[in-house]
Amino acid sequence: MPHKTQVRFLACLLAIALVLVLGLMPVNAAESIQVSAARVWPAADYTRITLETSKPVSHSMVILKDPERLVLDLNNVELGTVLKALGEKINPNDPYIRQVRVANFKPGVVRIVVDLKAQIKPQVFTLPPAGDYQDRLVLDIYPAQDPLMAMLEQLEKPETAEAPLPELQLAPESPVITEATPDLPGTSQPPAVVAPSTNKKPDSRILTIAIDAGHGGEDPGAKGAKGSYEKNVTLAIAKKLKAAIDAEPNMRGVLTRDGDYFIPLHGRVVKARKMQADLFVSIHADAALSAQARGSSVFALSETGATSAQARLLAQRENESDLIGGVSIGGVKDPYLARTLLDLSQTVTINDSLKLGKLVLDHMGTINTLHKRHVEQAGFAVLKSPDIPSILVETAFITNPEEERRLNDSKHQDKLVSSILSGIKKYFAANPPLSKTRIVEK
Repeated sequence: MPHKTQVRFLACLLAIALVLVLGLMPVNAAESIQVSAARVWPAADYTRITLETSKPVSHSMVILKDPERLVLDLNNVELGTVLKALGEKINPNDPYIRQVRVANFKPGVVRIVVDLKAQIKPQVFTLPPAGDYQDRLVLDIYPAQDPLMAMLEQLEKPETAEAPLPELQLAPESPVITEATPDLPGTSQPPAVVAPSTNKKPDSRILTIAIDAGHGGEDPGAKGAKGSYEKNVTLAIAKKLKAAIDAEPNMRGVLTRDGDYFIPLHGRVVKARKMQADLFVSIHADAALSAQARGSSVFALSETGATSAQARLLAQRENESDLIGGVSIGGVKDPYLARTLLDLSQTVTINDSLKLGKLVLDHMGTINTLHKRHVEQAGFAVLKSPDIPSILVETAFITNPEEERRLNDSKHQDKLVSSILSGIKKYFAANPPLSKTRIVEK
């Protein structure tokens, strides 16, 4: 019989061994982080990959050369069916991603390898639960060169009769996602190239109107009773408004987004300023608790408080777009962002915005009920350009079944576009634009 001291000693050794073994064992599948959804949003601006997870994910990233690829390691994540199928979600026409490979790198670590088509500037960050989303891990793949600046350089080159101007909007690929979303755009197309319009007068400065389709991508905006998403309605109207503006002599429209992808609020302002826009028009479709709420509204920025409780609540809701859509706290440093976040002592710009808003609202009142007959003001982040008259147009309440139906009707969209354009033209007639000096990126 072993001595009692020996028994106790052996018991202690066994206990220590058990602790060490348990510590080295991989985490049980029940404790692993589950990936419930994967979404891919390719665009000329950038491509976003979003993984929706049951808990925040610890991760590490490295960029490798020859060939160009990005390696992302996910700790304590289960390699389930959603992750295994991620490579199938990549569009062949994605401007930056060639393919994605996913596998277990070692126990407890899933490795995602992104084979690239070009040099990139990536961002990876986590987002807490927001809206209808759980925790998210977001990978944003930006091009090494800003495509908008490349376009501006091309536009500034001497033109010839044979050389066509590139389209001013940035054409993205359509998103590929894991959930069924029948109302999203279909097949993607490469960026279009079109010849200059023949109705432009060579002796006059071309007026540039930045057209902002509210929400997009991860941020769907409001949802109608019959399932319409605000982001799709606003994009349809914005594209029609651009076409109508391009048909006018010496006017051109620039879309902040021309596909279903997310643009941060400040990024929309930055785009407008890069293009030296003369006006900024943000298109939205409001939501309300009551299905009876109806009518169109126009809003401008306020340096102080909101003009009504409704305007304040709407601004708060619209400013939450970055929380829903997903923005890295660090963000991509942009030389225009500092200019955008200047001291907004912009009384002149706000007064011009109010003039523009009043004219647009008056014309919209000829084709739709007005929710308010005057332009309201609040602290909308998307209107905070210190030198561009900017308005936010709530075309109608998408939560009203009748207005939702009309917002999806092509003929009614045409009427909305015509009324907005009439207001813009009347504004320019009363307020001739001054010449502008192009901003040069440093």
